[in-house]
Amino acid sequence: MQTKGDGAGGAYNGFGADWTPTNLTETEAKRATGWVEARIDKRFLLTGKDRKEDVRDIMWQLEKDGEIVVHRVADHHAPELAKTLYGWDKKIPTTNLWHHKSCGQCGNIPGYPSSVLWIMNQLGLDYLDETDQTSCTAWNYHGSGIGNVVSLAAVFLRNMHQAYVSAKAHGLPVGTYYPLIHCGTSFGNYKEIRGFLLHSAELRAEVKKILGKLGRLVDGKLLIPEEIVHYSEWLHMMRHRIAARQTIDVSAVRATVHPACHVYKMVPEDVIYDDTVLNGDRVAVTTGLLQTLGAQVIDYSTWYDCCGFGFRHIIGEREFTRSFAIDRKIKVAVEEARSDVMIGHDTGCITTLDKNQWIGRAVGKVYALPVMADCQFAALTMGAHPYKLAQLHWHASPFEELLEKMGIDWEQAKAEFVAYLDEVKAGRIETLYDPRRAITSGPGYVKPPKTLQGA
Repeated sequence: MQTKGDGAGGAYNGFGADWTPTNLTETEAKRATGWVEARIDKRFLLTGKDRKEDVRDIMWQLEKDGEIVVHRVADHHAPELAKTLYGWDKKIPTTNLWHHKSCGQCGNIPGYPSSVLWIMNQLGLDYLDETDQTSCTAWNYHGSGIGNVVSLAAVFLRNMHQAYVSAKAHGLPVGTYYPLIHCGTSFGNYKEIRGFLLHSAELRAEVKKILGKLGRLVDGKLLIPEEIVHYSEWLHMMRHRIAARQTIDVSAVRATVHPACHVYKMVPEDVIYDDTVLNGDRVAVTTGLLQTLGAQVIDYSTWYDCCGFGFRHIIGEREFTRSFAIDRKIKVAVEEARSDVMIGHDTGCITTLDKNQWIGRAVGKVYALPVMADCQFAALTMGAHPYKLAQLHWHASPFEELLEKMGIDWEQAKAEFVAYLDEVKAGRIETLYDPRRAITSGPGYVKPPKTLQGA
């Protein structure tokens, strides 16, 4: 543990030399941080609180007053109902989805989005994976403090508007496709921003000026989605359909789950809980999927902890991130839970827990634990290629022993992948998605042939 010191010049600048050791005894240090090892469940943390507001009530009133337009989860999205923390219904669309992809996944963990798209292909669902979208910019906000609520709200509503109008390029009505958020950071940020927008007429007025200049209003009004949906929630609702197509037995796999802070700690009243998953005490997504697939979900004492990413930590105090990820998460999962794999559902968490394991070797902390997203694990159980589709070779943590335990011949798969790369080099490529559907507006847009319109 550390406290602020005088530092060079005496002013605290947020990092480095301004922090000095407190020299606490082992007993004092344990007392200072022991709260994180206490039993923490959703009832203890949340259900005793007085404020239980459903922002959707405000949304309906604002729409009735003519201030906003709500993009509804409609029948053509084939919604399924889930229960949130206080027993409210949340509509989860299962088809006709607009993929709001993650900058970190596409650039750093490509097997993450490819697994989601592949599963949808296998289940015969319709979606739009277009290029006309932006980063949510929340990393800038959390990591540096440079962002502001107005800019975050404008980006949020700009992307939601694009999801709403995207179908026009294919001759379909607006609202055909519903946004599915891939990144936990975007998910948490968008939910917070939606709340700010619904509570603040001043913020709505500021953002309306910006979106008006961009041509991103609907009948002169802001467009706000009825539900903000994370891909892990979609997976949770599809878990039985996925299990019906399962070809790999994972009953021998001991899995630990890292629930992402941005997924379930931000706007927690909107998060899915299920009485059949851990007695309804913890977030249901990912764990419910693993249980349905037959894996052994093993509890561990530091399940509640952040992965260590922390945005500012990874930027300015990286060694804190690395030590926290290893000592508080990976080490505990290996030694306490004897985990075969750690499964998560957020870009930053998967990156942090996976990519930072190598640094432990420098100080004799070797805890080799495969880390991947729930969608990658689910795709593997359905027979997805571990290199070609799940793209586990992009991961820093070793995964070969896990594949062997799942009965997957990784050496043969690797040989197949190397041969596939030769095909790619020769220009013979495969795609998960027709690239002609990816561009729906802006520079470079070419209207697709009629055979694709309405597809």
